[in-house]
Amino acid sequence: MANQGKNKLKDDPKEEKKIPVVGVGSSAGGLEALGKMFSNMPSDSGLGFVLIQHLDPAHKSSMAELLSRYTNMEVLEIEDGMHIEPNKLYVTPPNKNVGIIDDVLHLAVPKEPHGLRRPIDFFFQSLADNLEEYAIGIILSGFGSDGTIGIRAIKSMGGMVIAQDPDSAVSGSMPSSAIDTDLVDYIAPPEKIPENLISYVKRIGKKPPKRIIGKDEETLSSLQKILILIRNRTGHDFSLYKESTINRRIARRMNVHQIDKVSDYLTYIQQHPKEVNTLFKELLINVTSFFRDPAAFKAFQKHVISEVLDKKIDGSKVRIWVPGCSTGEEVYSIAMIIQEYMDKSGKHLEVQLFGTDIDEDAIDIARAATYPSTIVKEVDSDRLHRFFTKKGEGYKVKKSIREMAIFAPHDVLINPPFSKLDTISCRNVLIYMNKDAQKKILSAFNYALKPGGIMLLGPSESISNFVESFTTLDNKWKIYKSKKTDYAPAGDFVRFPYARLPQDYTTAEDLEILGKTDSNISKNVEKLLIERYAPPTVMVNNDGRIIFIHGKVGKYLEPAEGIANLSIIDMAREGIKFELNSAINEAILKNKEVEYKKLDVKTNGDYQTINLTVKPINQPKMMESLLMVTFKDIEPLKKEIEKLPETTPKKDKRIKELEEELRVTKERLHTTIEELETSNEELKSANEELQSMNEELQSTNEELETSKEELQSLNEELLTVNTELQNKVDQLSEVNDDMNNLLNSIEIPTIFVDKDIKIKRFTKETTKLINLIPSDVGRPLEDIASNVEYEGMINDIKEVMDRVIYREKEVSTKDGRCYLVRIIPYKTLENIIDGAVITFTDISEQKEVQKLAGQLEYVKNIVDTVREPLIVLDNELKVISANESFYGKFKVEEETTEGELFYRLGDNQWDIPQLKELLEKVLPKNQKFESFIVEHDFPKIGHKKMLLNGQQLQEKRIGDRTIGKGLILLAIEDVTDNPEYQKNR
Repeated sequence: MANQGKNKLKDDPKEEKKIPVVGVGSSAGGLEALGKMFSNMPSDSGLGFVLIQHLDPAHKSSMAELLSRYTNMEVLEIEDGMHIEPNKLYVTPPNKNVGIIDDVLHLAVPKEPHGLRRPIDFFFQSLADNLEEYAIGIILSGFGSDGTIGIRAIKSMGGMVIAQDPDSAVSGSMPSSAIDTDLVDYIAPPEKIPENLISYVKRIGKKPPKRIIGKDEETLSSLQKILILIRNRTGHDFSLYKESTINRRIARRMNVHQIDKVSDYLTYIQQHPKEVNTLFKELLINVTSFFRDPAAFKAFQKHVISEVLDKKIDGSKVRIWVPGCSTGEEVYSIAMIIQEYMDKSGKHLEVQLFGTDIDEDAIDIARAATYPSTIVKEVDSDRLHRFFTKKGEGYKVKKSIREMAIFAPHDVLINPPFSKLDTISCRNVLIYMNKDAQKKILSAFNYALKPGGIMLLGPSESISNFVESFTTLDNKWKIYKSKKTDYAPAGDFVRFPYARLPQDYTTAEDLEILGKTDSNISKNVEKLLIERYAPPTVMVNNDGRIIFIHGKVGKYLEPAEGIANLSIIDMAREGIKFELNSAINEAILKNKEVEYKKLDVKTNGDYQTINLTVKPINQPKMMESLLMVTFKDIEPLKKEIEKLPETTPKKDKRIKELEEELRVTKERLHTTIEELETSNEELKSANEELQSMNEELQSTNEELETSKEELQSLNEELLTVNTELQNKVDQLSEVNDDMNNLLNSIEIPTIFVDKDIKIKRFTKETTKLINLIPSDVGRPLEDIASNVEYEGMINDIKEVMDRVIYREKEVSTKDGRCYLVRIIPYKTLENIIDGAVITFTDISEQKEVQKLAGQLEYVKNIVDTVREPLIVLDNELKVISANESFYGKFKVEEETTEGELFYRLGDNQWDIPQLKELLEKVLPKNQKFESFIVEHDFPKIGHKKMLLNGQQLQEKRIGDRTIGKGLILLAIEDVTDNPEYQKNR
């Protein structure tokens, strides 16, 4: 039973701070859901995310690169030994299973064949074992049911599970399978999942599940009422379970619903009756496996063989009970070791294995005896081949093992135990019970075991007050042997409330609880009554072969001639052969009793009138498919009529005719019966062939189902790869658009060529230089007419590709413009030369500017040789340049002159009103002036008389640029010592 299951909760009082880890399982259509989920996931949530996907083992995944577009978290592909950190997303690599131990991720090569792997279950189970209540599982879009087993493990350890709303999924199979378990805490579309996840994590961060339940009177009262609600709804009483177990599960449900007080949760349950069933399921969570704890199983096998099986004689009965069997793996494990013992020893034992649990869903799984492919980790290859058959993507227990086991719902706290048991295996059930419950259960076990019977408990359980009732065989693995010499009463166990018997497996032997009966008297009376009053009876199987004979049947049957034959038809005496054959066939066909009355059977020359009855047997199960044939005499034996001597000749003739007619009729009847028997044999043979064909077809169907699952798995992977490729195409389209816009925006003629110098791509600006049209893509570049005068361009392109260099060359066009041609190799991401890129940069303006700059430099050199001071001003009358004569004449420096306003030069020594008027008013109108006399006292050079000549320079355009606009050339002639001008002073 879930609460009587296989998991162990750790109630460590020291709460260790852990980082919650979120396992995300997805398959077909998962990329869309992942994009929506991580686009809404905060990058600072404090959670570690591990993505597990179904991937093609031979295909290199780009999932990490694709997901990095949807989240600001760092996205990493998992490497073996990688330590998981918060706010990071780890992506599984292809052809690897991922496990987690002590927050470290480990990679393993899957054992299962491709198409039958369940990587999500594998990781979720590992996650649950490592992080317990801090484990979180999310199931997104995908085919199949991978993850369903894993979420059971997460829930068993107190973790939380979210499933994508199937209506929002591309493939709702995986989330629907998870939701059908009733273990999912939240169901939401992918964009809403982060909201539920963050809310839950914040609550467990503030109030961990182990601490949320208080001890106040109101809380305790509410807890009791919750347990009463569960008992009234399910019939199972959890009041005898340990408080820590109950509190832990209730606290987890309160965290899910964001409820702080137990009394509020009680109100919630009353308003939402379905929550009672969900909480009940929480308490029933179980984890089990085949041959769990191999060392314990090995010790158990050793003692069962030595203490039980070796002491049984051939044909003896072995009765074993597994309370809390969960989904039946332990029951079948025990059945396998018993079968191995029988095969090795040659003994044939009648084995009855009773598996019970209060979880009826788990019992249904145990009865179906079909398990997922993950059991290959638990069952070695020899046992897997010997005791299982492949069915779909899982394994089914073979019939020989399945028939040993009987499964039924049963609660060890309220139902009476089985009796006369050789062995009880009850592992990790008592740890959930308080001391009173443990005492009652152990009392029941002590009663149920035969003297010398074996009992196996979990490693954390003990027999406490029953040390006098058991001998310890293995203290480490808790294996005990009953000391009693005869059956003891079950103590106070029979006074448990709500006691009811499991109807589908209870037998008279199991119902014997107290007291004894004088069975010898009963058996003797029964024997006498049967011998005296029961008619002669024969038990036959469906083939008419005799299995058992009661009473004297010599009057009705006699051995057939030839080889010994137990066929009741062949042994039937004359007069009933035909009717007996017909009755058996009709009883089998219609499954009902068939009776033939007043049949005359010939016995030693006389006739006996009888009633013949054939009845199918349906109960008990061990006698199913048998038929009961009874012969009941209804008249005394008749003597044959003696022939009268006085019979007249006419009558004699008539009698002879009738006798002859009768003889012929009998012969025909005999022939008809033989033909019917032959036909019946042929039909049986045909039926056997049809059955054989049906089995072959069934096998073929199973193979087809397996192929279908493999194809479905491959289809999932193809969908995933297709989605990745589609995203790549979208990215490439986006990059291509970016590149086209970039090339068009820079307006530089560019040509891309391949290794054969054929055109791959070109920008629209190129058409101004080379006569290209869109259909020229793919044509050799040398075939295209060009306006560029560059004869060796093709050879230069080849040299660039061959030598992996770049080349630049200045060329001109037919219209006289200059271009700088640059040729560089075209490299792929793999650093392979796959062509070349040719760009044409227009340098006509630069050439003109260079030419003008040279001319200006030439003029400047000439100006510097002129003796008169010269100065160039801009349109704001700021100094652009001056010659050496100016600097020498007026004692100023170049650094303090250029860029300075002309009036402010030399401490404002040129701030002359007449000069201002001349430059600002006269010059703009007349474009020039000549021989303007200026006389001024300069601080450094004294009184000077000068002639000024000024002129505005003419503009010149070079391309889009204008040179010389607004410039003023000012020439200054010193006439202070010139006699011609001195006389005018």
